[in-house]
Amino acid sequence: MANAVTGILASSTPDLAAPDVARRAWPQWLALGGGMIAVAVAALVWQAAGARLLLGAVGLFLAVRGALLLRGARSGAMSAAVADRARGLGAASVAAGAAALVVAAVSGAAAAGVLVIAVPVVLLAGAASLLARRGPGRKVLGVATLVWGVLVTGLLALAGATQGWERAAEAATVVTALVLAVLAVPLIVSALGLRQVAARPAPPPSRPAACAGCACGAGGCGA
Repeated sequence: MANAVTGILASSTPDLAAPDVARRAWPQWLALGGGMIAVAVAALVWQAAGARLLLGAVGLFLAVRGALLLRGARSGAMSAAVADRARGLGAASVAAGAAALVVAAVSGAAAAGVLVIAVPVVLLAGAASLLARRGPGRKVLGVATLVWGVLVTGLLALAGATQGWERAAEAATVVTALVLAVLAVPLIVSALGLRQVAARPAPPPSRPAACAGCACGAGGCGA
């Protein structure tokens, strides 16, 4: 699931190492991480509406993020290739988010059914994507996600076959809430790191390439 959202999060992301960008980004990331944990806890506590709450929250995030990607693609600040990719991701995100919001609003049983199918698919697809990328860290994360995806798929299938699909839906809701809470942790950690970047003083203005500083004390290069 983490990898499935990575493309939407990372697309058109500005340079977060810049202090001015970090000042704007860290409160948003911290609020998003805190909101994800709050939704996960509420879904576990309020089990009757847990599936609808989770699916609605994910749908709202996808719809908002997709709209931001589409606006960024129309702003002209991206290259043509990046803008095309942002438009594709944005349109898909808006469509998926809107569909999730509709299902969450209409039926709790349908929302739970979506989670039963979506959780294994997203975990296995995320694992495959991570394993296809380079880097030992991504390989390890891909293997861990694959193992988790296989275990969750087996758990849901076993619960559905032996105890009924209503029980499988409850298990899928719990797994989704746990995944959402786990994903919130790196967001919060990143937000705290961005806060430290935001606290750095702004770099001094750069001088022209031909300026050695000798004329600055005499009123500037114009003097």
